[in-house]
Amino acid sequence: MNEADTQMKKNLKPETLITHFAEEREKYEGAVVPPIFQNTLFTFESWEAIDAAFDDRVNTSIYSRGKNPSVTIVEQKIAKLAGGEKARLFASGMAAITAAIMHFLNAGDHVIAINNIYGPANNLLSVYLKKKMGIETTFVSGNNLDEYKKAIRSNTKLIYLESPSSAIFSIQDIEAITQLARTRNIKTVIDNTWASPIFQQPLKMGVDLEIPSCSKYIGGHSDVIAGVVIGSTENMDSISVNEFELLGSKIAPIEAWLIMRSLRTLPIRMKAHEKSAIQVAQFLESHKKVESVSYPGLESFNQHKLAKKQMSGFSGLMAFKLKTNNLTEIKTFFNSLELFKIGVSWGGHESLIYAPAISYLKEMSREQFIAMGISVGDMRISVGLENADDLIDDLTQALETIQ
Repeated sequence: MNEADTQMKKNLKPETLITHFAEEREKYEGAVVPPIFQNTLFTFESWEAIDAAFDDRVNTSIYSRGKNPSVTIVEQKIAKLAGGEKARLFASGMAAITAAIMHFLNAGDHVIAINNIYGPANNLLSVYLKKKMGIETTFVSGNNLDEYKKAIRSNTKLIYLESPSSAIFSIQDIEAITQLARTRNIKTVIDNTWASPIFQQPLKMGVDLEIPSCSKYIGGHSDVIAGVVIGSTENMDSISVNEFELLGSKIAPIEAWLIMRSLRTLPIRMKAHEKSAIQVAQFLESHKKVESVSYPGLESFNQHKLAKKQMSGFSGLMAFKLKTNNLTEIKTFFNSLELFKIGVSWGGHESLIYAPAISYLKEMSREQFIAMGISVGDMRISVGLENADDLIDDLTQALETIQ
């Protein structure tokens, strides 16, 4: 029995799992870090061997667009970490979202989604799929189960969740929604990027497919763009030979290898993000020039109880609203920060700030923007791995610029 087979029988904790699971070191001459399989194809000894490989191309390395050992190791680790049967890495988080959504839909179907989802995902559902395939989407706040019940139609095939959601970090009752969906034969997909599989495990709450962006916490070093879909063997094998293969959104072996490197420190990093983020959120909440703070980890957060029920911890991304609508003052504050760098992403080692209004008004209509409850004074910050006191000092000096 090899090392990987032995580990399959153990209920390993996350810190141990991501270090050892799916690594058959005896195959790599005992190398403590698996090599990068930087090759396009795999050769076979005979007609019979390659013929047999095509009979099981989902699980056989034939061509690296389909299956590559460097990628497979990471997929196995992430699937196990999330409590899923299989995972598939994609070239971006948006590629993963598109594949997961399209897997369950056909022309003319109906989707229910929450208002505050990732901007490009919103565009995919509200514009692209409607125009190309006649797929309609009903957007709901997601805070009340009755909203979903009222929105269900005879052709509703999918409920799309993001908990906590983009921009305002609203929480959906995942178990209640998936129970409702199953009674109506509706599939569920969730974007689980904010919490990551370390702090939230939606598959165990009944979700059909989970999508964490690997560009964020799973990657964690701001050097990889990738996404992953996790689910049952049946769903993932179907995605592998359809959406994954036909859309061609493969990830490179080197990027998978970098994600494997990052997974080894994911539990430690998530705890560090959480510790500093709570300090920063509490500081902002008490500051006289901040109107409100949206962070599920705060006891004052209106859905804190539900967040605690569904998540074992809280990440480093939050939002706050400045007590001013003066665009000049807002820009001065924004530009005065020194440690918080200006950038669109989050979940890396560095602290970042972004104003959602900058891109949201370019990605959606003003009506959609207003429906999301966002204003120009809303700031989104990602608390990185710097010292929390230094970050608070930086925010303090920038807030002092507001009159």
